[in-house]
Amino acid sequence: MSTFLRAQATASQLFTRYPNRQFALAVRQFHVSRRSLSTLPNTPTSPSPSPPPRPEFSRWCHTLQFIGRVTLITIVTTGGVFYYITQKDRHPGQQLPHDPSKKNLVVVGSGWGSTAFLKNLDTSDYNVTVISPHNFFLFTPLLPSVAVGTLATNSILQPIRYLTRHKNRKVTVIEAEAKSVDPIAKTITFADETEVQGEVSSTTIPFDYLVYAVGAQTQTFGIPGVKEHASFMKEIQDAEKFKRRFMDCVESAGFPGQSEEEINRLLHMVVVGGGPTGIEVSGELHDFLEDDLKSWYPELSSKIKITLIEALPSVLPMFSRELIDYTVSTFKESKIDILTGTMVKEIKEKSIVLQMPDKSIKEVPVGLVVWAGGNKARDVSVNLMSRLPDAQKNKRGITVDDHLRMAGTDGSIFALGDCTSSQYAPTAQVASQQGAYLARMFRQFAKRDALLEQISAARHEGKSTESLEKQFTKAENLRPFHYSHQGSLAYIGSEKAIADLEFFHHKFASGGVATFLFWRSAYLSTLFSLRNRVLVATDWLKVKLFGRDLVRD
Repeated sequence: MSTFLRAQATASQLFTRYPNRQFALAVRQFHVSRRSLSTLPNTPTSPSPSPPPRPEFSRWCHTLQFIGRVTLITIVTTGGVFYYITQKDRHPGQQLPHDPSKKNLVVVGSGWGSTAFLKNLDTSDYNVTVISPHNFFLFTPLLPSVAVGTLATNSILQPIRYLTRHKNRKVTVIEAEAKSVDPIAKTITFADETEVQGEVSSTTIPFDYLVYAVGAQTQTFGIPGVKEHASFMKEIQDAEKFKRRFMDCVESAGFPGQSEEEINRLLHMVVVGGGPTGIEVSGELHDFLEDDLKSWYPELSSKIKITLIEALPSVLPMFSRELIDYTVSTFKESKIDILTGTMVKEIKEKSIVLQMPDKSIKEVPVGLVVWAGGNKARDVSVNLMSRLPDAQKNKRGITVDDHLRMAGTDGSIFALGDCTSSQYAPTAQVASQQGAYLARMFRQFAKRDALLEQISAARHEGKSTESLEKQFTKAENLRPFHYSHQGSLAYIGSEKAIADLEFFHHKFASGGVATFLFWRSAYLSTLFSLRNRVLVATDWLKVKLFGRDLVRD
């Protein structure tokens, strides 16, 4: 403002000093001087307009904004769905009560077969009772991972009530050991064998239908010392026992004053059985050694030795020759010794006696033996088969027909899974498909019984039953069980896996790191519930970041 006043005073002076034409020239000079004043420092100027944004920059900003909105919506939606599913699983609704007019269906066991059966069964058609020594379902393919601490114990366990409480009609779950089954009187006797028992610990109940799926126990072939000195890999307790004994061997090997010979014995781990379980235990042990023990036990890790023993000429007989060779070469790179054609004659406290391929006998010092060799029938199954000697002659397990009905019965007892001696291998895949098939069968039984009641009522009222009889005949036509092989998977260590898969009657064999990722994704999707999937995925991530737990509990 002061600058403008000074310019105005200067113009007045020019007008006084230069009239007419001279005044015009003076005014012109005044304007020139005024423009000069506008360029001086601290002189306010009007802001120049900013250039318009470039089209490419504008499109990029819109794209980022769109991606941000989509990401936010996805996160919120996924989180909402996740929360809804978890809360739905935690808070089951009301169930239909026990109905005396319905038939009593008893399910024995909580393994792959019985769990698949319960999952697909419509319980509104029956009064269902589950009897099992465990109140949970165990995801057995990942048991070797629990044995070395890759997964936590609870990550592969799912309480069976998480399934039964979501069924239409109430399902009674009893934690007890089945002792005997009377196929004539149609009764089952069971006992509570837990540490804490009540006044009543044994009872007998009747059944109209019995689904028998008690599984099998480990086959020892009568070899001395197996039960006393070997670790099994069948139940969750076996994996926990193995981990404790393995860490005991490592810690004892580091005790002061231990001789070199004793250290080598303690750190020699032997796995008996060249099937998928034995292969995966060996692979998991190798990973534990490479990923963790080398860092925390550098003075002992180089002395740990893993040996796999198989009585047959080859490991993994259910896989293709190509994958067998790949497994053998991978184990060779991992320094895992494979002894095929070698039989175990005896297991002692500190050694294992072997019959080599040349028939010579060799005693090898060992610290730990893992037994993963075959199955045999449980005592309760042997007792049940002995009641039907004419029809049950196979000692490997219960003989069933094409509809999974126990031979020698009136069709009221069904057997599935490892307790049977069917033409199929005793695998989780077979048992799971048998359970789903049997659930469809029981839906058909319920439909057939309902039609029979309608036919009886129509005849009593003098109505035509032709249409109902046609439906009944159709319901009586039962399709036999057909197993559809989906392929075989096995983890072989070093983040590698093998897979024999079938697609549209074509076989595909693959092995390596990519197959390992497929192995993990396949097992993750097969897990019982969202809870198990989250826990297992979290355990894998935790081990990748922090390593396995070395604590011996």
